[in-house]
Amino acid sequence: MSAAPSPRPPLSLDPARCALLVIDMQRDFCAPGGYAASAGLDVERLRAPIGPIRALLERARALGMLVAHTREGHRPDLSDLPETKRRRAEAAGAPIGSRGPLGRLLVRGEHGHGLIDELQPLPGEPVIDKPGYSAFAHTDLETILRTRGIAQLILTGVTTEVCVSSTLRHAVDLGFACVTVSDACASPDPTLHAAALAMIGVEGGIFGTVCDSRALIDHLANHEKSA
Repeated sequence: MSAAPSPRPPLSLDPARCALLVIDMQRDFCAPGGYAASAGLDVERLRAPIGPIRALLERARALGMLVAHTREGHRPDLSDLPETKRRRAEAAGAPIGSRGPLGRLLVRGEHGHGLIDELQPLPGEPVIDKPGYSAFAHTDLETILRTRGIAQLILTGVTTEVCVSSTLRHAVDLGFACVTVSDACASPDPTLHAAALAMIGVEGGIFGTVCDSRALIDHLANHEKSA
């Protein structure tokens, strides 16, 4: 089962008002020995977006677009970990704060909490630490975007059905126009990935648009030529 991406983004993107969000491409989700692996999730599927995200980063940076990265994790004392989330992670076999090969799972400052080597931020690119699923919840991401005059967002990262979808829906409620990049997002379950993408287009695109990375890069390249 797969969701057919739009051949090109219906949204006309303005690089000066558009930001690329790279959501939770951390070792805890995308490397052996992290939280995802401990929970029995398919890490190789979660690594699939690395190539498309790298290509998007190259184009976005060349255009001078704002790039922001997010990391899900908690304070070392776990004082920002809700009880419901704690119990859920325990039931999944990956207690948050427990020790693994990459350090304590989903704890800020641990090796596993860091972004993967392939997608390291450049100096000046904001890194947003979030305790929950939406990148806007309990963070200063909205302030950063508003200060830069950002009105449009390109969403990439993991997982499609949880943190990407949570961030997307929050962004839409805040008034941002959004494009979700189908092959630059991933889930350990391809059925959930396809379903999450399919939900975006209901009611004429209630949560924005979906396209693949090649179409988006071509769209941005055409904008660069016409600038």
